Amino acid sequence: MKASDLFVRCLEEEGVEYVFGIPGEENLDLLDSIRTSKIQLVLTRHEQAAGFMAATYGRLTGKAGVCMSTLGPGATNLVTSAAYATLGAMPMLMITGQKPIKTSKQGMFQIVDVVDMMRPLTKYTEQIKSGNNIPARVREAFRVAHTERPGAVHLELPEDIAREQTDASVLHKSFFRRPIAEQKAIDHAVQMIEKSSRPLLLIGAGANRKATSKMLKKFIEKTKIPFITTQMGKGVVDETDPLFLGNAALTDHDFIHRAIQKSDLIINVGHDVVEKPPFIMEPDGFQVIHVNFFPASVDPVYFPQATVTGDIANSVWQITEKINPKDWDFAYFLKVRDAVQTSIHEGSMDDRFPIIPQRLVADVRKAVPRDGIICLDNGIYKIWFARNYPACEPNTVLLDNALATMGAGLPSAIAAKMVHPEKKVVAICGDGGFMMNSQELETAVRLKLDLVILVLRDNAFGMIQWKQSNMGLPNFGLDYHNPDFVRYAESYGAKGCRVEATEELIPRMEQSFQEGGVCLIEIPVDYSENDLILNHKIKEESMKL
Repeated sequence: MKASDLFVRCLEEEGVEYVFGIPGEENLDLLDSIRTSKIQLVLTRHEQAAGFMAATYGRLTGKAGVCMSTLGPGATNLVTSAAYATLGAMPMLMITGQKPIKTSKQGMFQIVDVVDMMRPLTKYTEQIKSGNNIPARVREAFRVAHTERPGAVHLELPEDIAREQTDASVLHKSFFRRPIAEQKAIDHAVQMIEKSSRPLLLIGAGANRKATSKMLKKFIEKTKIPFITTQMGKGVVDETDPLFLGNAALTDHDFIHRAIQKSDLIINVGHDVVEKPPFIMEPDGFQVIHVNFFPASVDPVYFPQATVTGDIANSVWQITEKINPKDWDFAYFLKVRDAVQTSIHEGSMDDRFPIIPQRLVADVRKAVPRDGIICLDNGIYKIWFARNYPACEPNTVLLDNALATMGAGLPSAIAAKMVHPEKKVVAICGDGGFMMNSQELETAVRLKLDLVILVLRDNAFGMIQWKQSNMGLPNFGLDYHNPDFVRYAESYGAKGCRVEATEELIPRMEQSFQEGGVCLIEIPVDYSENDLILNHKIKEESMKL
């Protein structure tokens, strides 16, 4: 068969449903092979957005999302997406085209070494040099993408290789189970927990896998040990649970850091080095048990005294089965929990307009169902949502605290809605981040998705402006003008509306959910209290504990 047909059959064998991207002339054989397959091509308006969609598909399903581009500028546009997937531990396969490698009539026109370009950003990158190698290359790419820690992989398929004939056969997936932790490591962890006085459970990004949530719930139910989360660990366990203390959204001085300082043992489940740890270890301070798929990389601020290496869900289950709950002292932790809740509720009913972040977060939580998904772009509002928005289920708050790139909010929401058409999905974007991939409004409309997009307008790169102010620097270089977002949305065939009073937000969101289709809601936001609340007031209140 033609090599491109074999390539697509290999993708089908891996369970690929969608290929996101923008084909070029070097992909035309592959494109035609997709046309006659079970796989749906999702044509996007920018390759970067295609990569964000593929990565989000991988994040939500555990199966590698697939995106494609042509050579040269198409491939270079995938670079940010590659970093997004690799740092965020999202399995993703990128397929790029290339000029013929056996004969060349165009010299170096559009030629860059894409394979080497992708090497530092991916777990695996290869050029396919023969149609006979396609089955092994595709199978290996998916295997590596899925292996812990998941991430981006890349295959380059030159146009002359895609067109050649091959008699190679598809390689079927092999059965795979993750290794489990050694019994001695489990026993040692159990002993450390039972001997501690004030243990604290910390849930990180690596725990945001399907089976882990169930096992962690059982562990918490049995031991009654309070827990906190990192930003990318949100929702692994229901954050309305009375034992949830809060999210480590701030780097220092928040109430959560006071709880950490009072703990004598931290059970660190799913710690991912891409997220700044919410604590700094000291040789004579609290002890740490590292529970993860892989051992801890020791550095000056993280050197756990015990490591449980293996499938996280299984490790937590084994610890739960063996542990005998003790009369631990959680009095201080419960004071922290109450202080966090008081802080979160402050401002949640404030009707000032433009809306303040505390009210924004509270109203979005009221409007979005428990299993609804919010997809955050990157900006100062991300800290407010991480800290103040209780996530009730795994992967219902999609934020990026790894690469922390702008421009991913809308594309990730599109992918989330495709994976979960039955759920309410909301993209939450600052005006700066939204405009970086706003052209994907057309993609969402063309796909006939039901999608709500909140655009938070402050006419500036607000987070950098906030940090500029904190450094005592004058406001410079960060203000801009915006289009009329309502008319902008309508020009794509979407609906648009503008919130002109704070109390209008919830009714607007509810109306958008009911009417369906793609709806953009513009709402002005006031970040003037960021410094007062996040830097000063929280620090002062937490010091009183």
